[in-house]
Amino acid sequence: MTYLEFEKPLAEIEGKAEELRALARQNEKMDVEKEAAALDRKAEQLLKDLYKDLTPWRKCLVARHPDRPHCSDYIDALFTEYTPLAGDRNFADDHAIMGGLARFNDMPVVVIGHEKGNDTKSRIEHNFGMARPEGYRKAVRLMDMADRFNLPVITLVDTPGAYPGKGAEERGQSEAIARSTEKCLQIGVPLVSVIIGEGGSGGAVAFATADRIAMLEHAVYSVISPEGCASILWKDAEKMREAAEALRLTAQDLQKLGVIDRIIKEPLGGAQRGKKEAIDAVGKAVEMMLKELSGKSREVLVRDRRQKFLKMGSKGLAA
Repeated sequence: MTYLEFEKPLAEIEGKAEELRALARQNEKMDVEKEAAALDRKAEQLLKDLYKDLTPWRKCLVARHPDRPHCSDYIDALFTEYTPLAGDRNFADDHAIMGGLARFNDMPVVVIGHEKGNDTKSRIEHNFGMARPEGYRKAVRLMDMADRFNLPVITLVDTPGAYPGKGAEERGQSEAIARSTEKCLQIGVPLVSVIIGEGGSGGAVAFATADRIAMLEHAVYSVISPEGCASILWKDAEKMREAAEALRLTAQDLQKLGVIDRIIKEPLGGAQRGKKEAIDAVGKAVEMMLKELSGKSREVLVRDRRQKFLKMGSKGLAA
């Protein structure tokens, strides 16, 4: 288990319980279960206290936790017959973006998402979930395909933002993001999006301009990272805690503002402590959102989606 900075007291208690059990394994005559169980109860209570009222900055840390389930985990668990499709038919294949044809509850769909990777090698391969222009152009190609064959689109968002490197800018990063956002508004099939970790900047909006948007309880969704915001406004990245408060980036704030439609509850301690439970909850939310959209005509879907985003920002700002 990887512990976050605010979880250090929890790490100490759980570490002591594990030490006792390790000693007992070495010496069968030792009976430490009573003491270890007491430490377990203390750790469980501390975990509840820590996660009872997380600050926006702590939610950022939880959303970035390396052990949270990633896009590939959701695809493996929730979809069958997944057939990955590669390349933008122009430049290259971007491994930061996963996408392809699959079945969700035996219904054919197109699924697209950001993949961060699970270890050093895979994180470098997937560029930490930061897509280049060819990734967004691949997504546009897949959405076009979904529209042509009348397949619902499911997107899983988890990115710090689009890749800001020189090569990406030379190949038209901002234009690619804008085209992907435009395509989300144009397709005449149901489009649902779930923010499973970080929803960073236009890199997230390019996939989350959807009929229905859900967020995991401890996910974040913002125009810029707290560190980036603090660097611009205060010239001091260490003011990220103040920036996180001001950005209104939590699922709870964004639901009040009308930016997202529903919050998906996470297991105690975050999705990283109960991956299967979190993945199952996302699957149920996606199923409910698709049911809400079933039976709507192409014209109604496009009109309602457009109106949804035109109205955004009209409520909750006085809070």
